[in-house]
Amino acid sequence: MTTRKTKRAAGREASRYLESLMGGPLTLGAALSGLREAEAQSLAEFAKLLGVSRSHLCDIEQERRAVSPERAARFAKALAQSESQFVRLALQDQVRSAGLHLTVDVKAA
Repeated sequence: MTTRKTKRAAGREASRYLESLMGGPLTLGAALSGLREAEAQSLAEFAKLLGVSRSHLCDIEQERRAVSPERAARFAKALAQSESQFVRLALQDQVRSAGLHLTVDVKAA
């Protein structure tokens, strides 16, 4: 297996593990919430880091607002996280909310 394939496989395995812990699919909102809580930051502190309002971040974490792939990429950069993983989660959230039973896979060009 190539390094890219190995990394993608490891990422999918990590996502499945997190989903088993959460009791459901991993969402971008849940990922952001988990990162924020791991850093012991308030909604206001974390929102400032991401460049959004506290209420907007709350809506994202509670899955009341969708995040565009572009914004997901900006969030990933601001948090020094995987851009492809954040974009994948944002797109997967959109696919899931459309009621489609499809899985999104994102890879760098």
